[in-house]
Amino acid sequence: MSDQSNIIIDVHMNNQDPTTVKNEIREGLLSTPKKIPTKYFYDDWGSTLFEQICELPEYYQTRTEHQLLKSVADEIVSQSGAEELVELGSGAATKTRVLLDAMARAKQLKFYVPFDVSEGIVRRVAQELVEEYEGLEVHGVVGDFLAHLEHIPDGGRRLVAILGGTVGNMGAEAGPAFLSSIYDEMDQGDFFLLGAQLITDIDRLEAAYNDSAGVTAAFNKNMLVVLKSVIGADFDQEAFEHVARFNQEKGRIEMHLRSVCDQVIPIPKLDLNLCLQEGEEILTEISMKFTRHQVEALLTRAGFSPVEWYTDPQELHGLALAKKR
Repeated sequence: MSDQSNIIIDVHMNNQDPTTVKNEIREGLLSTPKKIPTKYFYDDWGSTLFEQICELPEYYQTRTEHQLLKSVADEIVSQSGAEELVELGSGAATKTRVLLDAMARAKQLKFYVPFDVSEGIVRRVAQELVEEYEGLEVHGVVGDFLAHLEHIPDGGRRLVAILGGTVGNMGAEAGPAFLSSIYDEMDQGDFFLLGAQLITDIDRLEAAYNDSAGVTAAFNKNMLVVLKSVIGADFDQEAFEHVARFNQEKGRIEMHLRSVCDQVIPIPKLDLNLCLQEGEEILTEISMKFTRHQVEALLTRAGFSPVEWYTDPQELHGLALAKKR
């Protein structure tokens, strides 16, 4: 039985200004190229699909980072002295447990803050973790970390973590601004752990986003379902196909929804008739790939002092440990 007194969940996604949401989506659909913010992948089903993606044979990223974390978690916990873990984009907290286990072994584990856009995932993770770790307090935050960082609860000595490829999904300008906003919310002496997917063989990169089981395609198309619930747009999933390719010039994977026919989608809430030609694409995700130098430059630009760099033997994934000066 879990101790409900050890769980607090704050929900901020429902507090988004509807006008802001509509303007954000409308602006994206009217831009060149057309695009939709990545956060609209994630209703509860989208989060479940992403969990499935992480188990796919082609999607090496999650396995690689998980193994890397296992090998360095005790050192990270020792270096940071953290008693609290704050995780931005926590998802199902699969890899998180490696850090929580290390904190528990060091008898430093007191508090965990999962921050995610999916309320269902945050509630599930909170329940699971208070059952797994005796005495652990969980204060979940359901929100968009580009808008709701100030709602992270105050606390003690902390490690703030962003694992996976999250920072790579933000682009050349938004990524540095996001890291700076995290820096501003942290206390002096807190540590920051940033996961980054590294540049590697292009065939391997593209295969990770074009899996043979079609799970990534379903994940990409689920964005259309989310948009229907958010803005009432009646997209036909069958009228789109999933496309993912590596943009060599920009050093990033780009995911698109490509229209398979000429179509017009009425979106009354946006005062818009979305016209798409056959073959026209909507950009749904970017995933930048980095070098160590680029990652450490990002951290330094945001104000952090890089402390340690960890990578796997094949140099597919990096973990950068930094500190707030």
